Amino acid sequence: MATSFNYVQGDTGPQLKVTLTNDTTKEAVDLSGATVTLHFRAAGETSVLFSRSFIITDEDNGIAVLQWQTDDLNQDAGVYEGEIEIVTAGGIRETIYDKLKFRIREDFA
Repeated sequence: MATSFNYVQGDTGPQLKVTLTNDTTKEAVDLSGATVTLHFRAAGETSVLFSRSFIITDEDNGIAVLQWQTDDLNQDAGVYEGEIEIVTAGGIRETIYDKLKFRIREDFA
């Protein structure tokens, strides 16, 4: 999941849609009763700026969507990273190993 996403300061779209699969079997992760969370921080830093819950749109096929909130991307221009965490209905916590990469640039106005 070494994808990079580009945004402009203050944007609230587009949504971030992920399909979570098992690395070994390549099958979709069953998200029935689970929660999926994005933890967001500046690249190279240790402090999390915010955590945001995904909306699970297709639990059988491992699909979840994150809708950015008003100030989420109102960060300094630069490089950021995100970590996706899944907590199953049974309480098992699994963090996706690969980090998402984000770039935010200044808005013209």
